[in-house]
Amino acid sequence: MITRTAFAAVLFAAAGAAAAADLTVEVADIRVQSGQLKLAVVDSADGWDGKAKAVAGEALTPTGATATFRFKDLPPGTYAVQVMHDENGNGKLDTNFVGMPTEGYGFSNNPRVMRKPTWDEARFELGAYGTTVAVQLR
Repeated sequence: MITRTAFAAVLFAAAGAAAAADLTVEVADIRVQSGQLKLAVVDSADGWDGKAKAVAGEALTPTGATATFRFKDLPPGTYAVQVMHDENGNGKLDTNFVGMPTEGYGFSNNPRVMRKPTWDEARFELGAYGTTVAVQLR
């Protein structure tokens, strides 16, 4: 016979396993193999606008035309992804004289806009079983 404590522990373990999902972000069209690819995952419009901290982030040195980032155990919910390729390693996204980026950048959903997309244009749902998001750098 199972005790109440053991039953509660089984339920808690099952709930914990169902409450975490994995996000895979596949970045394509990496132009050069220098600098750092920097990726941020945010879960709100405030995070998107830099008013709140990203829930996850990672940087890596590119080694080909594509790169894959994996974020484990995120709570299911609404997220958006921002990617910047700091090609020269100076810590910022460089722009030309009219303000257009000269280094690679991209966003979840790959919105085709001539400005930073809005939270609504870039957000996606991370379900309980995880998801893969493709981002093409511009």
